[in-house]
Amino acid sequence: MATTINLDEHLLIGGSWIDATGGARFDVTDPATGNKVGSMPNGTEADVQAAIDAAAAALPGWRATPAIQRARILRKAADLMRERADEIATAMTSEQGKALAEAKGEVEYAASFFEWFAGEAERIYGEIAPPMNTNNRVLVLRQPVGVVAAITPWNFPAAMMTRKLGPAMAAGCTSVVKPASATPLTAALVLRCIEDAGAPAGVVNLVTSRDAGMVAKTIFSDARVRKISFTGSTEIGKDLIRASADQVKRLSLELGGHAPYIIFDDADLDEAVEGLIASKYRNAGQTCVCANRAFVQRGVYDAFRDKLKAKVEVMKVGHGLAEGTVIGPLIDSRAVDKADEHVQDAIAKGATLVTGGQRLTEGEFAKGAFYAPTILDGVTREMDIFYEETFGPVAGLTVFDTEDEVIELANDSIYGLASYFHTKDYARLMRVAERLEYGIVGANAGIISAANAPFGGVKQSGYGREGGSVGIDEYLDVKYVLMGAVGTV
Repeated sequence: MATTINLDEHLLIGGSWIDATGGARFDVTDPATGNKVGSMPNGTEADVQAAIDAAAAALPGWRATPAIQRARILRKAADLMRERADEIATAMTSEQGKALAEAKGEVEYAASFFEWFAGEAERIYGEIAPPMNTNNRVLVLRQPVGVVAAITPWNFPAAMMTRKLGPAMAAGCTSVVKPASATPLTAALVLRCIEDAGAPAGVVNLVTSRDAGMVAKTIFSDARVRKISFTGSTEIGKDLIRASADQVKRLSLELGGHAPYIIFDDADLDEAVEGLIASKYRNAGQTCVCANRAFVQRGVYDAFRDKLKAKVEVMKVGHGLAEGTVIGPLIDSRAVDKADEHVQDAIAKGATLVTGGQRLTEGEFAKGAFYAPTILDGVTREMDIFYEETFGPVAGLTVFDTEDEVIELANDSIYGLASYFHTKDYARLMRVAERLEYGIVGANAGIISAANAPFGGVKQSGYGREGGSVGIDEYLDVKYVLMGAVGTV
């Protein structure tokens, strides 16, 4: 097995890598073993304030920097991430747990946001609108919103950060980044790539702290922070919406998901099984867009379940740095508790355990947060797993008969982030895609995220889009300029 990292990192404020005010630090641990793999400064309110000061000071210069120069820095940052992929991925696996191959894939995915938004930086066009009379001219300008706060989660510590920083930097905004305290080392390594790519001091700033409430309060109370981008739970997202009201701050929110995964009886079953596995068990089920409810049409239900069981039972569970590992640990013991509660509740209410369904606590698993990859047969609306996001390697199967029935089942959720279905009927493909009440639809595909596509949800999964041609709009203000009396003396 490869060796976990041992990395003591620092805050990045105004171009300097420094300790927290007062010098306090917190440990970062490996969820597979509980061992320390590094430490970070436990930032204070003064540190957050200093980071905002630095971002505000850097804003005029960065905003005035030609777009082509901002784009060069972003492309160089992407290149550096790829050059340092082994180091970044090892740090990610050490602090987050995902299999090393997945971590390396995330580094590439994260770098793609810098590359994509480098191109978007060069295409921030305004427009000239038709005037209402012959003496006027109407200009429409698109300008950076200002200082941005990016609050990022632990499940994709590189990609969720670059998905915010890429468009922010491209638009001419400066940023303060607050990563999850479980996975701050990855964030520090990515920001070192940005710094080494030539970003001026203060364009990006990193603050780590165990006191997330203090960080949020400081950010929301400072009028210079005009935009907050957050990825995390719906409950925290609602708190941020309330906090934004006093100063009417702009928000982008990518919140919880509860994705349906539909297999129609005309689907390619092997493709559908592979798609569900890619969606459900990637990162041990700890993704906002992973399949949480699998609906299988009655005619292929037994065949699909058996094919899925055969694949899941051979998945290797282990430390993310161990060769051949497919399923790593969950982020902590609370995540294991939640997964097991969902499984036990479903079984108590009539579901059948197909495979898995237990904590792994012996031998190499003794000190980690491991849960066996699991399949439940016969999930119904009475079970918690039908309505609550599990965030673990647990797939629940539900049988359905008609298209109308499964659309109603799929849409029966407060969430609306991602959804999936498999069919060979292309009339059905268009019809179902239009009827699913989700911001993202994967048709005959289990992996749907890409830098060139608009990512985001509806209902209580949030608002705003990250990625695609519209992703940069979240970081731009639109200004209308009326030029009167043009051409008169």
